[in-house]
This record gives sequence, structure tokens and C-alpha cells, in this order.
Amino acid sequence: MIEDVLEGDGIWTDETDWEIADLEGEGEGEEHLAMPTVAVVGRPNVGKSTLVNRILGRREAVVEDVPGVTRDRISYEASWAGRRFLVQDTGGWEPDAKGLQQHVARQAEVAMETADAILLVVDATVGATATDEAAVRKLRRSKIPVILVANKVDDQKVEIEAATLWSLGLGEPRMVSAAHGRGTGDLLDDVLAALPETPREGTGVAGPRRVALVGKPNVGKSSLLNKLAGDERSVVHDVAGTTVDPVDSLVELGGKVWKFVDTAGLRRKVSNATGTEFYASLRTKSALEASEVAIMLIDASVPITEQDLRVISLVADSGRALVLAFNKWDLVDEDRRYMLEREIDRDLVRVPWAQRVNISAHTGRAVAKLVPQMETALESWDKRISTGRLNTWLKEVIAATPPPMRGGRQPRVMFATQASTRPPTFVLFTTGFLEAGYRRFLERRLREEFGFDGSPVRISVRVREKKERRK
Repeated sequence: MIEDVLEGDGIWTDETDWEIADLEGEGEGEEHLAMPTVAVVGRPNVGKSTLVNRILGRREAVVEDVPGVTRDRISYEASWAGRRFLVQDTGGWEPDAKGLQQHVARQAEVAMETADAILLVVDATVGATATDEAAVRKLRRSKIPVILVANKVDDQKVEIEAATLWSLGLGEPRMVSAAHGRGTGDLLDDVLAALPETPREGTGVAGPRRVALVGKPNVGKSSLLNKLAGDERSVVHDVAGTTVDPVDSLVELGGKVWKFVDTAGLRRKVSNATGTEFYASLRTKSALEASEVAIMLIDASVPITEQDLRVISLVADSGRALVLAFNKWDLVDEDRRYMLEREIDRDLVRVPWAQRVNISAHTGRAVAKLVPQMETALESWDKRISTGRLNTWLKEVIAATPPPMRGGRQPRVMFATQASTRPPTFVLFTTGFLEAGYRRFLERRLREEFGFDGSPVRISVRVREKKERRK
């Protein structure tokens, strides 16, 4: 992709005035250090996600005044008193859940089994319920420290009522108001005291590459993540829009560790979304911005939709490396393959450089091919061309195909340099405007010569100021 940015007001007089910021190295993967995890569990609508946001000091978990908004187990990095740890938000746990809620409850149970400490959140305004008592019986069987949190203690009257929670047998209930922040500081002190210095599970793997799984709802993102991970990392259900929060997972593939983020499906423009969908859309965009490569899942069994094209535009605008995964290939017949090729030629003209793989997340068909495609795309995304090599190539290309005349004069390209990587960004210093068609021609030749498969390429132009203007 060429970024159609013409910096016509850029002023330069000779080569000594060219100041191009070398951005190589920015966005490098940070070292992943193992941290202990505290899981926040409880029945639906007791304020778990609100408490998670209060602990983080920012609004990360999706919150809405209806039960069942959180469905997966989501990990966030938090810190308190100079110590870092992971907070894992979970969906509502119920002992006899059915259907989708059964999958949600299973995710909460996995969090209970793998965490280093657990916060059992109870609604103090309601008191202990049969579901709360069932959760206590389950937690007592483990050897993990459990802290009982009485939430929604907004005044002294509720504080008196919350004292009855001693009956659950987990010791003193920590009285907090997640909505207003009351008591959360003391709670965090107790959390640090309960957490071990090193986690029970986890590996200190350095620098996992960050991958965002994006696409419209119900296209198979969570199924693909579970297939790649080899276990149930995300809730999968036939209901579209099951994933609300981005779900982070460290997965070892091809001898490397990758950090996958399963994102919520984007139904419509963020400006038109409301409620949970609005915040889920914002978090999907944030997850994409924090990633290095995106796997865009497209349902190959049905025609490419406007929703697919909107998400692709979002990825292209973000400047991330891109792999197009055409999912549900087991449902594609010969006629559909022919129509799909026509749709790709017609609708995906903006990202002809993207890597393509035909997969089936349900059966596991060709999912292993995603790894070499991601590696190729990231290699292109990180690629840097030396200034000497770039200008030697550019001189030959322009000599064979000079830029078109404009206003009776032919612009000259005096010099070029690669300003940054991630994505590769090139700046051309010229004596006049370069037509968009010629810039696309240069991008195509640039890709033919140097590669850049799977990565966008940005080219901007800096026009030399006319002599009379400088005077």
C-alpha cells in the first residue's frame, strides 16, 4: 500500500539539509517475563470486570449493566506497590450452566485451576447465594489462596449486611466498592501478600511476536486459536459475537512462542456501535495497534462482505503485516472456489500483497501453513534497504520509465531513503509532484526487486521548494 501523503510544504535546499528520522528498531517485542496471576471469579453480574478495571486503574474489561458480558478468561498486566502481576477476568461461574454459559463457566474453572491466587467476588447487597456457596465448595478443594471480596459496599448500611458473608467460611470478607474505589487499596495489599514471588505456571520466554486474529463475528477466530493452542483458550459457540474482550494466549508454534490475541468480531463502524459492542470495537482496534501481524479470517464458504472489507481496511490503515486466512475451506466446492477467485480480484485490490492461506479451523486443515506465512510477512515488515542500494535501483527504474510530465515540466527524483521499518516507509525527494499512478508503479517495482510479501509499503514524497519561493 502506498500512503498517499504528499509533503508539498517540505523545504530542502541540498543533501546536507535532509533530515530523515531513522525509526528502525521501534516497536521491538518486549521481553515477556513470567508473572503470578490472580483470577477474579464469581457468579454473573457481581462486578468482576468493574473490579478488574479498578485494579488496573484504567477501563480495559468490557462493562455493561447486564449479566454475562464477559465470556472468556482475559489476562491484563497490573502493578501495585512496585510489583507486577497478571489479573485474569472471567465470565460468570454457575454450577449447572447449560449451552453457551457452560463454556463460559468452564473458562472460569480453568482460571481457578491455574491461578496463583483467587478473588471470589460476592454481591454484598444480595448476600451469599446458593451459587456463591457452590463456588466456595469448589475452591476449598484446591490449595490456592482465596480472598473473599464483598463488592458494592457503598455505605455503612451495606457494610453491616456484608458481615454475614463470614458464613461462607473463607474468613473475613474484604469490603470494597469497585465502582467508587472504596477499599481497593487494602484489597491489593492482601493480594500481594497472597501471591507467590514466582508463578506456579508460566515460562519466561523472550520476545514473542504479537499476532491479532481479526474478522467479522462468527468467522472462526476463537476456533482457530483453540486449534493452534491445542486446548480451549477461547469460548466457541454458534452464537455470533461470543468473544467480547481481546483474549491473549502464548502459543508455541514452529519452535517459537507467539502471542495471539483473539478479538471481538466487528459488526459495524465504531461510530455506529453502542454499549458492549462499542467498547469491544475499541479494544479490538487497540489489540490491532499493539500487534505486529494480523491474521484476517474470511469465511470462504460465503461471498466476501462489506464487513470483511471494513476490517481489511482497518488492518491496512494500521500498517500491520497481514495474512489472509480463508477459513471453512472444508465447505467450499469447485463453483465456490471459482467465484471466490473473482471476488478476490475484484474486492481485495487494496491488499494484493497480503499472504494467503486456505484453512479449516474446525478440522485443522492447513493451519500449520500459517506459521511460515506469518514469518514471511514479519520478515518483510522488518526489512530495511540500504540507501546506496535503494538509489542505485531507483536510478535504473527512472531511467527506463521516467515520471509523467506535470504542468509542462517533468519532475525529477533526486534522492530516496528508507525512513523507517514496521512498516517499511520510503521518502522520495523530488523537484515536483509525482502522480499517484507513478507512485503505485514505483511500489510495484520495489516489491518485485526487494520482496515485502505480506507487508504494506508506504511511500511519501517531499517536494523541493522553488528558488523564487526560497528568496
